[in-house]
Amino acid sequence: MLFRSAEEVTPCGMFSIEHFIMLGITAICIASALKYTKNMEKENVKKLIQRSTIILWILEIIKIIFNIINYGINEVNKYVPLYFCSLILYAGIFSGFCKGVLKKIGDVFLSTGGIIAGLIFLISPLTSLTTYPAIHFISIHSFILHGTMVYIGLLMLITGYTTIKKSDIKYYSAIILVISGVAYVVNLIFDSNLMFISQNYPGTFIEIIYNITGPIFPIFMVTAQATMPFYIVYGIYRLATKKIKANSKENIKEEEKEEVYSN
Repeated sequence: MLFRSAEEVTPCGMFSIEHFIMLGITAICIASALKYTKNMEKENVKKLIQRSTIILWILEIIKIIFNIINYGINEVNKYVPLYFCSLILYAGIFSGFCKGVLKKIGDVFLSTGGIIAGLIFLISPLTSLTTYPAIHFISIHSFILHGTMVYIGLLMLITGYTTIKKSDIKYYSAIILVISGVAYVVNLIFDSNLMFISQNYPGTFIEIIYNITGPIFPIFMVTAQATMPFYIVYGIYRLATKKIKANSKENIKEEEKEEVYSN
């Protein structure tokens, strides 16, 4: 059951009972994990990123083997990890095992784009539940991958493992532009749609964008992915940090007043 091909199973579909159950379980796991690790030391956060990256790569390799066996080597869309959500695999290596600019690129992507990508997929799992049932390796793998993206990104921000500045957009955009460039070349060679930047994706919100943008669809998709997720998280992060600082100042003032009155 876990490794049957798409022809042998019935997909559960999006927004089905099974989808909401998997979404609920994933949300509970993320919330519980954050509760018990929110005070984790930075060195331990790094170790968690390293271990998570290794596990996700093992699962990805199993997925690649499954798809090649079932669909063949020519079905590039099925097994080549060059999608926005696949970037956690590379960003995880950069963040957990590299130093300098590469580490910064990994940190920034995981704490911004990774969160947005994970959330979007969990709400709209187009590439798994529309093809497979909930109890299938591909479906389970996709929820583990995207749930981990959300968890790691939030943990990095909550623990202060990384901070986000507006100028960090250059680090975030760098990995998107490089991977998109590679994906576009592969798409031209194999007539694929990696990173969803070369072709329409009928029946999804991408179709709306495709119809509106026409010939500039690839440029629009790359630009949107290279900017919007970062600025969404950055905006929320900035508002949250301002509120926390404001609350801290109010608490200090209250404590000072209490000291005056007690004296």
